[in-house]
Amino acid sequence: MTRVSSPSPVFVKALENYRLFLRFDNQEERIFDVTPYLKDTFFASLANPVIFNTVKTNGLTVEWMGNIDICPDELYENSKPL
Repeated sequence: MTRVSSPSPVFVKALENYRLFLRFDNQEERIFDVTPYLKDTFFASLANPVIFNTVKTNGLTVEWMGNIDICPDELYENSKPL
């Protein structure tokens, strides 16, 4: 069985309250809340707004300094459409 992958983010903007505005390669615009992830030690540095605001796309997903990223499937499936 072939699994269809989720769309990839092509644009990201950090918003207030640890949320991300995302535009995916299928033209959908969605909001992703990073807050629940901040409890995980891997993502803890994102609680610093200076680091959180460094978010960028890399062609496949979003990433922050320090090699922190979130899988595009996770971003798409757990974001809310606008």
